[in-house]
Amino acid sequence: MRTLVSPGALRSPRGKLVYGVVFACTLAIFVLAFLFPLYWAVTGAMKSPQELAQTPATLVPHEWHPETFADAWDQLSLGKYFLNTIIVAGGAWLAQLAVDVPAAFALSKLRPKFGNVVLGLMLATLMLPATALLVPTYVTVTDLPLLHLNLINSPTAVWLPAAANAFNIYLLKRFFDQIPDELIEAARLDGAGPVRTLWRIILPISRPILAVVSILAVVTAWKDFIWPLLVFPDTGKQTLSVMLQRVAIDMPLNVLVAGMVLASLPMVALFLVFQRQILAGLTAGSIKG
Repeated sequence: MRTLVSPGALRSPRGKLVYGVVFACTLAIFVLAFLFPLYWAVTGAMKSPQELAQTPATLVPHEWHPETFADAWDQLSLGKYFLNTIIVAGGAWLAQLAVDVPAAFALSKLRPKFGNVVLGLMLATLMLPATALLVPTYVTVTDLPLLHLNLINSPTAVWLPAAANAFNIYLLKRFFDQIPDELIEAARLDGAGPVRTLWRIILPISRPILAVVSILAVVTAWKDFIWPLLVFPDTGKQTLSVMLQRVAIDMPLNVLVAGMVLASLPMVALFLVFQRQILAGLTAGSIKG
């Protein structure tokens, strides 16, 4: 196979040196691109409002004000809005697992009639822009069909629309497709039904992809803005993203930035803790038996 640089050139001393320099520079650029925004936000929160607003901006604060984070926590009542966001994100996560996992298992292993048609229709919804679904979804949650309930200012207004996620169902189905059918047949011979097979056989070996789907569900619900803005007109029930936008005009700039940093910390910590499971789930393509 022909490549841009021959293997012989890479094995030479000069080739190794050039390769090492190019690799180190590329790695440094990517690390800087990911870490610099975090550094800019954290140091910006510890600047005074005047220094933060001045032009040109300072790379390092002239005076450090770490107490800004405590001020942001108190002035923005972040504890209450953290709890609101945790309830919304946690419920959306559980709703997605409760709906998406059985749906993917059914499409992958039970193979119902017209299953491919159902999967195709679900994937077709990914072609629609999210803004195009706002009005019909809002009308639905204001007058829930059959029950005629108004879900405005209730976390269920976020949980129910988030439950059926076509992308997560597709990810789960692709993973379940790699599980040998012999395992399902052996469980069926032992008298296990579909529910028991899913619970006892499929879920224990699907932890990597479940971690990926869980991270996607929690992060999406945590950072969502437009939909919570519509369904939580009560300011006391709003999520962090909506609250921060609402108080942005009246709050000192450094306090606002500190609030944004604190609001993003749980998602950064979540990724750092579960990064191994995330990468394992994204790269899982086969199961060795």
